[in-house]
Amino acid sequence: MTSSILGSWGYVVAAPRPGLISNGILIARPLALCYNQPMLVDYRIIEREYLLAISRALTSELDLSDVLRIIVRAAVELVAGRAGIIALANPTDETFRIAAVYGIPPQHLQHFAAMVHGVPYREGAEHEIIPELTERMKEIAISADLGLTQAIRLPLISGESVVGMIYVFQTGTYHFRKDAANLLRSFADQAAIAVKNARLYEAVISEKQRLDAILEQSADGVMILDSHLRITVFNSSLSRMTGWLASEAIGQAHDAVIQWKALQTAMDLPVALANGWPLPNAAHLYVEGDLQRADGNLISLAITYAPLLADNGHMTDIIANVRDLTRFREEQELQKTFISVISHELKTPVSIIKGYAGTLRRPEVDWPRTVQDEYLAVIEEEADSLTELIDKLLEASRLQAGTFKLEWGEVLLPKIAENAAGRLDSQTEHHRLAVSFPPAFPVVFGDERRLIQVFNNLISNAIKYSPDGGPIRIWGEVHSDHVTVSVRDEGIGIPSHEERRIFQKFSRLDNALSRRTEGTGLGLFLT
Repeated sequence: MTSSILGSWGYVVAAPRPGLISNGILIARPLALCYNQPMLVDYRIIEREYLLAISRALTSELDLSDVLRIIVRAAVELVAGRAGIIALANPTDETFRIAAVYGIPPQHLQHFAAMVHGVPYREGAEHEIIPELTERMKEIAISADLGLTQAIRLPLISGESVVGMIYVFQTGTYHFRKDAANLLRSFADQAAIAVKNARLYEAVISEKQRLDAILEQSADGVMILDSHLRITVFNSSLSRMTGWLASEAIGQAHDAVIQWKALQTAMDLPVALANGWPLPNAAHLYVEGDLQRADGNLISLAITYAPLLADNGHMTDIIANVRDLTRFREEQELQKTFISVISHELKTPVSIIKGYAGTLRRPEVDWPRTVQDEYLAVIEEEADSLTELIDKLLEASRLQAGTFKLEWGEVLLPKIAENAAGRLDSQTEHHRLAVSFPPAFPVVFGDERRLIQVFNNLISNAIKYSPDGGPIRIWGEVHSDHVTVSVRDEGIGIPSHEERRIFQKFSRLDNALSRRTEGTGLGLFLT
């Protein structure tokens, strides 16, 4: 039997380049074929294996920059090119921007950027080597001196939208295979899907970071519980309210962190859940009360719980919005105090005025002139007290509204102090008022009428809150750039933790003497 040679095949391998590694997967580079040699090469198996490796790499990556890096290098090596770029479509317009590069020095990218913008994409030209690209490549070959004279472009299409463009460049020594575009198309669709998935992942991460920032910067406390009532989110505002660090609270059971000492509502979360919450007609649960902080102190809080339900109706998470009620409770207490104080402070002088006026009007009694003068003096004094109270209320209102105005001028503080001490000294038999200022005490700049009110308030308080009598000293000191005036008595004093509160509107010390002593709680507020 005679044998005969029917044909021969072979291949020529170009200089090898390192394989592409993605997530631990080594993508072996295909044989770079020398198409100028008259040889028959069976490269289909190699291409198929390479495309499978690229597919595995793309599906294992979600980072957009890594996905683009894999695509551009794979595209170049798949058709034995020398360089390549990927330009992504801008979502807001029809322009493209270079997002990944392979084989092109950074200093020459400006030339390719102009090419990307200068050669528009025309639908239906997916598989052609576009003449405009050839002209651009000639210009780039002259200006950049890279030896790249040929280009092929292929769109990355996902659905009905073009998400980007692949550009592969070749030198003048070699020519692209006739089926280069088809070869690129064999993985371009999957590359487009990978780009779209990476963008979606990037958008999800960006949105999550945005929502995390919103939750973290929220003035209200925010807490999220899983279906087992364990804390998964705990923002900084809630940390400040409860005294728990987020790192310590996350992972804890709800009841380990949220411990009520007194409830103002009918039930808390565990009781509500035990009674079938969430109910269809009551999706939100409102709980208010005094919560024990991590440091043992109490804070007034209101928590609104909102359930997240799956399609089957099962609760997957609970979002809790937490609001600090401390200021609100303080305002409530101030309102109660205001009503109580004003009622008492108005009722007392009005009752006295009415009593004395009614006595004077009795027709059956002919009062001596001295008695009439005495009664009228009491009526006048109580009327002055009412006027003073009304003035204080009006000034407090102006101060809180920001319309309180001062009339500035030169003021002699020693004179004001001596006049106030002399006037109030006649109202007490158990105190000894002493005023002491340096001889060269300077003239100051201020509102004289308001400063008279300040001295009256301070000295009056010193008398009222030292019922056993004793010395009351008023003195001034001169410093380099300011002066100070002090009032000292031998009374009950002010606890350090109350020093800031007593300057609030209607605030008074909570002790037996304060409860026995008349006052509106406005004096130090205005001072």
